Amino acid sequence: MADWIERNDAEAIAQGSNLVAFATANLLLLGLTPAELAPLTGALTAFENEYDDKVAAEAAYNAAVQDTEAARLTYEEQARTFNNQMQASPTVTDGQRAGMGLPVRDTEPTPVSPPATHPISEVDTSEKLRHAVNFRDSMAASDSRKKPDGTRGCEIWMKIGGTPPVDYKECEYLTTDTRTPHVVIFDGADAGKTAYYLLRWVSTRNEPGAWSPLAQATVTN
Repeated sequence: MADWIERNDAEAIAQGSNLVAFATANLLLLGLTPAELAPLTGALTAFENEYDDKVAAEAAYNAAVQDTEAARLTYEEQARTFNNQMQASPTVTDGQRAGMGLPVRDTEPTPVSPPATHPISEVDTSEKLRHAVNFRDSMAASDSRKKPDGTRGCEIWMKIGGTPPVDYKECEYLTTDTRTPHVVIFDGADAGKTAYYLLRWVSTRNEPGAWSPLAQATVTN
């Protein structure tokens, strides 16, 4: 048989109060004596007292939480005001700010290194006289479009026709693109020729990284 006592404390107390009240009013009919009912009555009374204490403690805790949150907001406001005062003061040193646990502003810009990775490119030739040069970082997932940190964009160079270029000096600079893909539109005279592409990342300080593997695609007509 499933447990018949209510799981909720308040409901269990109401259930117990009804139980004790009925049993007290019907002792003779139930064949009971007051002494036999006393343990149940005492247990219910203790349960009620502890429950009342718990409810009072929960109310006090909730009030304390609200008071603490309000006090914290006031403290944070004053702490930020004080910090702003210390940051603006020309006589307060960085060592003193650090000693107080306040932020110490970095006046030296963080150096930006040349990109440590290189782009990987794929050329979409699905439209005639048009190449869509898709590029991503060599260390990124195949579906990622995110540039490496500290990178301004992707430098794209191209050579049309002839043999594959030995280096970028045989190629023409097209652009430094910040978003993939870069679209190249060709003249009709270029149809059937092979276009070769070399790419490299450029940092925000215009320092280039390593070259990509050579990509090539035919100009479709």
